Amino acid sequence: METILIRGAHIVTCNGRNEVLRGDVLIEGDRIAGVGEVRHGADIVIDGRGKAAMPGLINAHTHLAMTLFRGFADDMELMGWLTDRIWPLEAKLTGEDVYWGALLGCLEMIRGGTTCFVDQYFFMDSVARAVKETGLRGVISHGIIDLGDESRMEKDLKEAERIVREFHRGADGRILAMLGPHSTYSCSRECLIRVRELANQLGVRILIHLAESERDVESTVSLQGRRPVEFLDEIGFLGPDVLAAHCVHVSETEVQILRRHDVKVAHNPTSNLKLASGIAPVWDYIRNGITVAIGTDGAASNNNLDMLEEVRMCSLLAKVRSGDPTAVDAMTALRMATINGAK
Repeated sequence: METILIRGAHIVTCNGRNEVLRGDVLIEGDRIAGVGEVRHGADIVIDGRGKAAMPGLINAHTHLAMTLFRGFADDMELMGWLTDRIWPLEAKLTGEDVYWGALLGCLEMIRGGTTCFVDQYFFMDSVARAVKETGLRGVISHGIIDLGDESRMEKDLKEAERIVREFHRGADGRILAMLGPHSTYSCSRECLIRVRELANQLGVRILIHLAESERDVESTVSLQGRRPVEFLDEIGFLGPDVLAAHCVHVSETEVQILRRHDVKVAHNPTSNLKLASGIAPVWDYIRNGITVAIGTDGAASNNNLDMLEEVRMCSLLAKVRSGDPTAVDAMTALRMATINGAK
């Protein structure tokens, strides 16, 4: 078993006491075996003086292969961005395209200190291939969109189940799989109910875009008759195994629904700014005990996968939204990008 020793680093623990220690970190295989003063050597010794050692950053929401679309379709609102530019271009992608886009995204994340990511896209075999080759951890899901088309729903549900059965706990446990219904406006009631039942059957989590923009909410009310969170509550969709991306336009009642079901939220501050979707009430979520992690979203709506940039943006926007300069301090934001992402 190979051992690695980082000597003399500033160790940012991200623990409950937000301790920052000066010392050594010993790694044995894929486990941290010691923190503090390590007296013996190791196969590889890294001089950590003047450097920080901290938990890997976790990108809680992205579409990795969209590195191919970086800088494409700028200066547009969400719905037009999706329907007029992104979805038509995505229809032309091949599995090989997605592989190279995902591989580029993996390299970008490694360079920025991200060690795990949560991804929803298609050709997920190609994304899994990139994860295997780069050594990252990835949580992957096939994006399910039926738009009221029953045959499309059956096709996407079948593919989503295949991805789970073939890749969940793959690559020596580095790959996990989820189910990925796109949203409450792009998936029918029947589709979302089927996803909930399938998740229960397979024992996996669910990733869904939720209340990302005002038009998202309006479209859901028009299609489903309720606001997004209220609708999902009504059909029995929500639970502690649901990761809801964005949650920008959520009422006070819906905040309590999320809290009651222990839904996890993936906050995407830069993407929400670029698409003018709004500023999520992150401080309200935190004060209500809701677990909030941080994501970059896809590079097309960001335009990078820099998690430290998202940490800073998260903290600043929470202060503006809440009117409280003490909201989401630096260590809270860093925990959101590390420990909370692991949850």
